[in-house]
Amino acid sequence: MARVKAQEILEEEEYINKFLQGKCEEVMKKLPSESIDLIVTSPPYNLRNSTGNGMKDGRGGKWANAALLKGYAEAEFNDNMPHNEYVDWQRRCISEMMRLLKPNGALFYNHKWRVQAGLLQDRADIVSDFPVRQIIIWKRKGGINFNKSYFLPTYEVIYLIAKKGFVLAKGANSHGDIWEFNQEQKNEHPAPFPVALIERIISSTNAEIILDPFMGSGTTAIAARNLQRKFIGIELSVKYIELAKARLKGTKVMQDRGGTRKVQHSLFEVN
Repeated sequence: MARVKAQEILEEEEYINKFLQGKCEEVMKKLPSESIDLIVTSPPYNLRNSTGNGMKDGRGGKWANAALLKGYAEAEFNDNMPHNEYVDWQRRCISEMMRLLKPNGALFYNHKWRVQAGLLQDRADIVSDFPVRQIIIWKRKGGINFNKSYFLPTYEVIYLIAKKGFVLAKGANSHGDIWEFNQEQKNEHPAPFPVALIERIISSTNAEIILDPFMGSGTTAIAARNLQRKFIGIELSVKYIELAKARLKGTKVMQDRGGTRKVQHSLFEVN
């Protein structure tokens, strides 16, 4: 794990196949422009900033025992910003991501639509003015809905925000735009990506270097390693970096570009 110092401009050997600890916006500023092929990420959803009695302010209500509350507490991040501040922060982060992408690069940005004060909060205020090319629906199993005013949400969205030169890998355009993957199980992180979902994204591109600025428990790194690509992981929580390193060190199934799968130990040094 590398702690990024202020005003430090990183060399490639300092960030490729490494976990960088710090605030994502600050760390991204230390990476060279147009150095990344693909960004795959899911930021905190600001769930505690709620008009309902769910996770609001951490008091919990009917969600008092939710894993998200415990997880964010352990990560020393309360996920409760005034909405306008949250939107501004996310827009700054996306602007940095776009700076880092090569002219043929793309960002797959996962977020969750919510109902707040009886109206749909669809994240248009975050992604407007960025080059959104497509919205992919991630269909997953629903949880519990205590609100009687709307149906149980069973999907999240992935915004494909692409630079002009981005194209999919050969044959990947045969995938539809509704992807069904179950949520990850047996993971200490409260909101992990399924590995198979990230493998679908990465394998659908020709990317060699993949960044996740909200790395969490390291799923993007694992998927990149499984597909013999390089990763960069940025994460605020030391706890989750240690979890990611532990997950990455084990024996995994590898897949080469021809589709042949084989068992092999980690390709990468874990830092």
